Amino acid sequence: MSERPQQNANRWRRFADWDERPLRLDRFAVEDPENGFAAFKGAKDPKPGLAIAEGRVVSMDGIPAAEFDMIDHFVAHHHLDLDLAPQAMAIPSADIARMLVDIAVPRTELARLAHGLTPAKLAEVVAQLSAIELAFAFSKMRTRKTPGNQGHVTNAKDDPLQLAADAATAVAFGFDEVETTMRVARNAWSNALACAVGASVGRWGTLFQCSSEESEELQIGMAGFTSYAETVSVYGTERAFTDGDDTPWSKAFLAAAYASRGIKMRCTSGAASELLMGFHESKSLLYLEARCLCLQRAMGVQGTQNGGIDGAPLASTMPGGVRELMAENLIAVWLDLECATGNDARHSESEIRVGAKILPFLIAGSDFICSGMGSILAYDNSFNPSSFNGEEMEDFLVLQRDFEADGGLTSVGESRALELRRRATDALGAVFEELGLGTPSAAMKRSVVVASGSNETESYLPRDVTLISEKIKARGINVLDVIKALAVRGFREEAQNLLNVVRLRVSGDYLQTAAVVRQGHVISAVNDPNDYGGPGTGYRLSGQRRQELAAIRDVLTREEVLRTEATFAGAENRRIRYRALGDAATSGPKNEIVIGVSPAFGLKLFRTLAGHPLSAVLRAMSEGIAEKGGVARIVRMRHTADTSFLGLSAARLAGSGIGIGIQAKGTAVIHQADRLPHHNLELFSNAPITSLAHYRKLGQNATAYAKGELPEPVVVPTEGEAMGARFHAQVALIYAIETSLAQDGAKPEEIEIAFLEVQ
Repeated sequence: MSERPQQNANRWRRFADWDERPLRLDRFAVEDPENGFAAFKGAKDPKPGLAIAEGRVVSMDGIPAAEFDMIDHFVAHHHLDLDLAPQAMAIPSADIARMLVDIAVPRTELARLAHGLTPAKLAEVVAQLSAIELAFAFSKMRTRKTPGNQGHVTNAKDDPLQLAADAATAVAFGFDEVETTMRVARNAWSNALACAVGASVGRWGTLFQCSSEESEELQIGMAGFTSYAETVSVYGTERAFTDGDDTPWSKAFLAAAYASRGIKMRCTSGAASELLMGFHESKSLLYLEARCLCLQRAMGVQGTQNGGIDGAPLASTMPGGVRELMAENLIAVWLDLECATGNDARHSESEIRVGAKILPFLIAGSDFICSGMGSILAYDNSFNPSSFNGEEMEDFLVLQRDFEADGGLTSVGESRALELRRRATDALGAVFEELGLGTPSAAMKRSVVVASGSNETESYLPRDVTLISEKIKARGINVLDVIKALAVRGFREEAQNLLNVVRLRVSGDYLQTAAVVRQGHVISAVNDPNDYGGPGTGYRLSGQRRQELAAIRDVLTREEVLRTEATFAGAENRRIRYRALGDAATSGPKNEIVIGVSPAFGLKLFRTLAGHPLSAVLRAMSEGIAEKGGVARIVRMRHTADTSFLGLSAARLAGSGIGIGIQAKGTAVIHQADRLPHHNLELFSNAPITSLAHYRKLGQNATAYAKGELPEPVVVPTEGEAMGARFHAQVALIYAIETSLAQDGAKPEEIEIAFLEVQ
């Protein structure tokens, strides 16, 4: 057949459904058969090589020194350790690759060797590794032992009140760094002030960045509002550099300017950036990024933000593109750079692909799992949606719990979040009033505190923010003015918290590689080095941290199930009355159908998983039995809660030999007295989607079987719902409640029921 049947028309989903069409390999990219990473048509990466004469590099990766571009020149003169390079370059790439995944070879030795390897050699080595080997090597080679994470705090209105509230929430979640940017460039100063105040609420130590135009970002940093920067971009081709009026020397100077002012700083690079700018030189993504990373080390920066970054969506359209992103991250940590491992730009609309991309970094750990996870809703993320945004925050927290992997975050209760958000908006309002920047109303602040995103706020609009931002800049307001304003208005704890971060700039301690602040102490690659050397070494969850990861919101307990069920007891007592009559009779008339209910049915549990009152279910089945000429009798089984045995026990008591067994959660069977326990006549296993009409039909069919007929079995259709995943935790607790009331050898109990209200 040339066409699929209509019912199969939607079975196959295509990339085009998400506008994620793979790059056409015959026009733009080819898969390099030697390293498996995406390269560009008509060229290959240079072969690794290095020639040194009289203490100078004569050629590197097959390129004579006379033909070096400025990147080659900078790398050759400032990255390579020429005393080590001959020894390092002589080791076969496959052997070095094995060293990366050999727990017997210490990280320190591999980091030392990397200083003698050229970009092409670094790329050739990591190209030997599979995806799982890349993840393992990354866990071994990352610089700081303790993992961390970075969050985005932005909104569509550049609303400073919302920024302050969201920054406070992000700090509570545990982000070590918070980054903001603007929809309107002129609003940078207001954004910076607002986030600095918000990040001081609750605890101190979260570092903050305002991503703006480089010169203005440096001015904001010198005013004391920011404590780190990562917007100094470097590229793997000379044309991409010069197109932006930059050189490695100008970038190195800017990096030094940040560091000299006590601002923690790393560069940004990532696969596909050169292609996005139109200057890829027909080399593989991995080789170009290896050049970038050697360049960053040569510049003397303490870290890098790489792993695709804005180019990740493009890199991921190519064969092996996501694997390449992992490989470039590995080169970064191998070169002893702090690594914020991308995972910021959402590379796909597919939730499966997004989850798959984050998992290696979550289980391997990273200095920063994301170089910007959206702590806000996706539509408020002014960087464009991240791999994870506010909508997926709970998913990320559960992933941590599932794998017992530290992604740097901790669950926050709703009451705590509201408390912090209220405090943050009050603090910022006080600063605005004290500095003459504005007087936000109580209604404005209240709307922000309870809002999920800017669509729900009645606060500042972008034009309002521009006026505030320009006042801050024009009047030269700095972080000390803000600290004083907080203290004068009674926010002394926040003032002290913000001052503590500013003091770090004087000491310079957090300029160390991979530095973050935890519980008032700087931890970094210096005092918290990654010492992974196999099982039982490296970062391991403490008992306390394991409990924190497990303590996600809405954890279901037996007590919670009983508490919830108890709220329905009153309504059920108005609908139905149960009266125990003693031990159940062993037989009845030939048209009798016994309904065997579970031990907790109507006593501790009052609804099915579908939400039907148990009284309504009993009425539906009883009426169905009567409609076919049967007589229903209700018996409570006290010796078992198992559905099959409920049904079989009921059948053995019934005059007809046919019985219905039903658990309080709604699972039901029709059974016959002479059949094996699990060989029932009909089964309703999907209680969450079973309707009252289904239960009525079940009663009708039970009577039909009693008459010797063969009715059409009742089918409860599904639409592919993952009911096991959604309901099994609840089912397990419900069944535990049922079995706690069961007693071995207890006799079935006759029950008289009376319906008191119309269902």
